[in-house]
Amino acid sequence: MQTGENIQALRKIADFTRLLSLVILAIHFYIFCYPAFEQWQLTAEATYNIIGKLKTMTAFKTELLSKSVALLLLLVSLVAAKGKKDEKIRKQTIITYLVTGMMLYTISHFFLALKVQPDVAAFLYMGLTSFGYLLILAGGNLLSRLLKVNLSGDTFNKDNETFPQEERLLENEYSINLPTKYWLKGKQRNGWINIINPFRSTLLSGSAGAGKTYFYIRHVIDQHLKKGFSMLVYDFKYADLSTLAYNKLVKYAGNYKVKPSFYVINFDEIMHRCNPLEPSGMTDITDATESARTIMLGLNREWLKKQGDFFVESAISFVTALIWFLKKYENGRYCTLPHVIELMMIDYKRLFTVLTMEEETEPLLNPFVSAWQKEEWGQLEGQIGSAKIS
Repeated sequence: MQTGENIQALRKIADFTRLLSLVILAIHFYIFCYPAFEQWQLTAEATYNIIGKLKTMTAFKTELLSKSVALLLLLVSLVAAKGKKDEKIRKQTIITYLVTGMMLYTISHFFLALKVQPDVAAFLYMGLTSFGYLLILAGGNLLSRLLKVNLSGDTFNKDNETFPQEERLLENEYSINLPTKYWLKGKQRNGWINIINPFRSTLLSGSAGAGKTYFYIRHVIDQHLKKGFSMLVYDFKYADLSTLAYNKLVKYAGNYKVKPSFYVINFDEIMHRCNPLEPSGMTDITDATESARTIMLGLNREWLKKQGDFFVESAISFVTALIWFLKKYENGRYCTLPHVIELMMIDYKRLFTVLTMEEETEPLLNPFVSAWQKEEWGQLEGQIGSAKIS
């Protein structure tokens, strides 16, 4: 895996290899053009001793061998070079640089055999060799900047954008496992997307028709019913998911310790009924508050932005008192939404008299009773009217 640290280390190695190549080339010039350096008075006893020891090394035994070592190190450094991509670079330019550089670098050794002064021969030799070296370096750098898409024929760079993906099936009692197919190095491979802990929430995003239901939802329904989960399915395109869930439930019914039941809440075609204010599900007045808040905010979407507003909270408190009173009255026999609506329509005197009989609802009703006793009808209607209109 290519990380920032790996790339940085690779660059350092390439730079060091290139520097080593230059050092070897410089030593090569000094050894094989030593008479010219003597003539230029660029020698010393210390350097002479060092050069004498270097001559015994295999790399400096012959002129061609030392030049080859320097060239090899240069080519190695160029392989690791990752220049900035540029679409304007032409292959002909790169080929010209490399071919010309190799020719000059190779044939320059003939100048050492010329019957001329040592300094002239050395100057020509080092000049042509250095120029050829620089051309090879420039051509190699340009080559690294050439877009690989032009060389490989992969117009959209798809091959370079592929990477290894998870191919193991990792399952547990809660997992959701989605089968996938992906391309790697020109081959299609099978993989898995393993959602090990779906309770940490999953965000599924996609436009209409993108395949959200096909790729994800149907697998969730199938796998979780197979593992014995209960499920609440909101079927926006009834009865697509309902049919799928029913068939899967029938298929995996044997996996449940208690035989499961299937219910459909459909306001267009009544099949089953349910009570969202089921009294057995409310153990505390805070449960009634949550139910009232859910109902009121669901009926008035604009109230979501006005939570904390006096009239909004007053309406929620009023509905909470109604729900909790009905929950406590005769063990919740009349604790249903239609009864809540019917109860709030009673005149204030009778309504407040009845509701204040329940100790837990009395604090919620204090603002309403106070406004009623002071005959502040505008405030009272504003508080309760919001709930009635909803």
